[in-house]
Amino acid sequence: MPSVIHVPLEAQASPHFDATAATNAYLAQIPADKTARSDAYFEGGYWLILWDFLYGLVIALLLLNLRWSARMRDLAERITRFTPAHISSNPSRPWIVRIVLEFLSIFIYWMQYLVVGTVLGFPLAVYEGYFREHKYGLATQTFGPWMVDQLKGLAVGVVLGGVLVMLLVAIVRRLPNTWWIWGAVVTIAMLMVAALIAPVYIIPIFNTPKILTDAKVVDPILSLARANGIPAKAVYTIDASRQSTRMSANVSGFANTMRITLNDNLLRRGSPEEIQAVMGHEMGHYVLNHIYKGIMFNLIEFVLFFALLARGLTWALQHWGEKWQIRGVGDTAVVPLVVLLASIFFFVTTPIDNTFTRSQEYEADMYGLNTSRQPDGFAQAAIHLGEYRKMSPGPIEEWIFFDHPSGHNRIYAAMRWKAENVKLFTGQ
Repeated sequence: MPSVIHVPLEAQASPHFDATAATNAYLAQIPADKTARSDAYFEGGYWLILWDFLYGLVIALLLLNLRWSARMRDLAERITRFTPAHISSNPSRPWIVRIVLEFLSIFIYWMQYLVVGTVLGFPLAVYEGYFREHKYGLATQTFGPWMVDQLKGLAVGVVLGGVLVMLLVAIVRRLPNTWWIWGAVVTIAMLMVAALIAPVYIIPIFNTPKILTDAKVVDPILSLARANGIPAKAVYTIDASRQSTRMSANVSGFANTMRITLNDNLLRRGSPEEIQAVMGHEMGHYVLNHIYKGIMFNLIEFVLFFALLARGLTWALQHWGEKWQIRGVGDTAVVPLVVLLASIFFFVTTPIDNTFTRSQEYEADMYGLNTSRQPDGFAQAAIHLGEYRKMSPGPIEEWIFFDHPSGHNRIYAAMRWKAENVKLFTGQ
């Protein structure tokens, strides 16, 4: 860990400290070739948003128009012998047996759908997640370990996604008039469960969390936590360097599973001031209840989405349901159509989602500055994040594509804070 942080001359505290000059001095530390490289990487991500969207639409339309989705449903029903015909011909079958077979049929369909969709989407996924990351020097895995992580992610998707799909299909079949309301509630509940179990059960699948024991790092962080009423008794680190060169930290989970975690890249490359600034930011998310506010935002968004989804499914099935061999909204074969409509909705709402997240990140930035009092550490963190984020976008560009404040705006906010608190650094 670097022992000191380099503060440019114009950013050093003085009675005539100027936030704009200090910001420009920090930005001038970044070599022009590295700026061009990070800009190219981040701007390429704009196009990937579009290509991911269009590629997903093509996959969904293939599954519908080639009737692969209907065939996967038929196979699941043959395996479980759970079809409308079987139900009507066996009215005496115990209700618990019917429910188990129904859920099993849905789950078998979901496994087929996820595997087929993953295979069809693999060319773009391997370019985006492996070759492109290596091209820009952000990945550290060879192809074998990368593929193992992809398979782990697929297994997690099969289990958690399967539970969600089983619940949603069951709700649609039993509540045909109000399923869109309950569907939104169940989806949010599943997101909460996933967030709750993630630190304990999901993150360890991909990385190894360890309790950090270095007193030089841990003591200042726990001191910040105690001073801000955060019930954190330990600081965790994960071995993210086995996958990437990115520096990051996060507050994961909530309630009893809340953890403050920094990755080993931040621990290795960040100065003490930078680490304290970053952890102050992450504590801000906890103190400002951003997890719970995010849940409320998502609930509103999902209610709107499911309301539009109900209308969209009805309209699409009236026009093409027979061609696709989909029996109705409660048919598991409708899943690709749901994914297609969801892709359209969340593609259109990307700027709204980014703005909400960016606003929370800005609030956490301000909280972190006030609690850590490390504006120069915060500026250095922004520069490190600028290795894969564009530092100085235009205002419209930032509004549409950025889910965090830009590096320029983050450094300026830190230097503005320093200007208003310069006496803390000059001793006057």
